[in-house]
Amino acid sequence: MNTLYPLKFRPMFQERLWGGNRMHKVLHKPSCPMEKCGESWELSAVGGHISKVSNGFLQGNDLQELVEIYMGDLVGEKVYEKYGLEFPLLIKFIDAEDDLSVQVHPGDALSRERHAAYGKTEMWYVVDADPGARLISGFNQEVDREKYLEYLGKGEIMDLLLSEEVHPGDVFFIPAGRVHAIGKGILVAEIQQTSDVTYRIFDFDRRDKDGNPRELHNDLALDAIDFSWKEGNKTSYERTWNRPVRLAHCPWFTTNLLELNQPVERDFSQKDTFVIYMGIRGNMELVWDGGKEWIGQGETVLVPAVLEAFRLEPVSGEALCLEVYID
Repeated sequence: MNTLYPLKFRPMFQERLWGGNRMHKVLHKPSCPMEKCGESWELSAVGGHISKVSNGFLQGNDLQELVEIYMGDLVGEKVYEKYGLEFPLLIKFIDAEDDLSVQVHPGDALSRERHAAYGKTEMWYVVDADPGARLISGFNQEVDREKYLEYLGKGEIMDLLLSEEVHPGDVFFIPAGRVHAIGKGILVAEIQQTSDVTYRIFDFDRRDKDGNPRELHNDLALDAIDFSWKEGNKTSYERTWNRPVRLAHCPWFTTNLLELNQPVERDFSQKDTFVIYMGIRGNMELVWDGGKEWIGQGETVLVPAVLEAFRLEPVSGEALCLEVYID
């Protein structure tokens, strides 16, 4: 009988007004067929954008089919019990050649009520950034509903938002409800709940390819925004070789950074979860009892829950990856 193995999927490129060419230049992906390639959906169960396997005997099968067939063997019994047939995470690379819109995502309760969907908590790992590049995460001062509406009405909403300069390796955790935007000149790896619900608040008066103003969702956004404030939203962490470094931990996902210059054993026998690896820098091999799989820079691999123990080996020096699972 054929058994499950580490799965690769065909990236799904998404054209965006603000997209660029870093998918190819930085991540070494095949040239995007679009002029402005803004996103590469690496692993997706979003309707109309279901990832398809690109390696092994399951090549051509989509992620939805795999969950239906393998259930807990693929995602873990506790994950399957909670999410059923819907794979719970959406994994992307995002290339912002221009500023993205200022936006917010609803949480689970509001999203279920309005859209019959999950909410959207997410995180960003900055893969590449131009000198001086900035992004927005939250407010730069204490804000309440009335003050927010005042500034929005005056067209001065940007004056309330926290803009931070970023560099490769920076991490931002974006809980549902936090106003945010990726600025121009930034490439990020994004881990998020399986949801495509976005409320656009401000879009720099841009127009779509047909010359029409892009739709804003300020009425919907108002009830989704978390107006709480703290000073600074960048995640602090200390890099270390050959050990997982925690970047984010929440009910929907856990993300670690692994920077390798020697082989590292990983054991998930106590976790009961799938594991995702995103290659950020360099190349490595994932070795298990039954074979090995190459994880190149810019590639994403899904390790089934039944494959509980394996080894990560950097190839030709050093490698850096993100490790994602549900704890």
